[in-house]
Amino acid sequence: MPSTCNRVDPQLIKIRRLFTTPLASIQYPDAEKLNDELKTLITRRMAKDRNGAQRSNDGGWQSSSDFPAWGGDACNALVRFATEFAVQLTAVHSDQYGLTEPAFEWKLNAWANVNEAGHSNALHGHPGAFWSGVYWVDDGGREDDPDVGGDLEFIDPRGMVASTYNPALRMRVEGCITAGFSTTCAAKSGTFLMFPSWLMHSVQRFQGARPRISIAFNFGA
Repeated sequence: MPSTCNRVDPQLIKIRRLFTTPLASIQYPDAEKLNDELKTLITRRMAKDRNGAQRSNDGGWQSSSDFPAWGGDACNALVRFATEFAVQLTAVHSDQYGLTEPAFEWKLNAWANVNEAGHSNALHGHPGAFWSGVYWVDDGGREDDPDVGGDLEFIDPRGMVASTYNPALRMRVEGCITAGFSTTCAAKSGTFLMFPSWLMHSVQRFQGARPRISIAFNFGA
């Protein structure tokens, strides 16, 4: 029998979580009116440019990256909201002053996405930016029916861990259950999600009956 003095008391274990990757989300206040206006704006833009752009999308439609210049109350309101969101998540470091709020003007680009049944987005990152984000104008029914899929999937940037040898192993540490694996985030109309631009991500295949509409953002300094 092992001595009881060799037992580890879990209450005495000190855990420091290193290199945490932030995934920030916020709900746009009174999003219904904004989303109705954005849907109209994006539908008109798509009708004028049926081919759209080709980035990570496997099917679906993407606009050019000039969404901030489209104009109109809805477009301007979302750009202001997105910019303030990025500011609240960012600090500027200097040896003299430590961490201070950013006072520079962000280099911003953004584009609209429309995915229908069968469409997805391949694994990719956003080089050249600091923050990237997505605002869901219409989740395509995902909030009511998980089976429509199309979830945003993030890959652990550190790569595989012990799962290489035993895929059943997990770290029994709060917030670390997906370490070495991937994690998903479901679309929700009116939600803005922000994450580091280097974080590799994809969009799983969408199977909804109505289009999934979103707007992607990049913020650089």
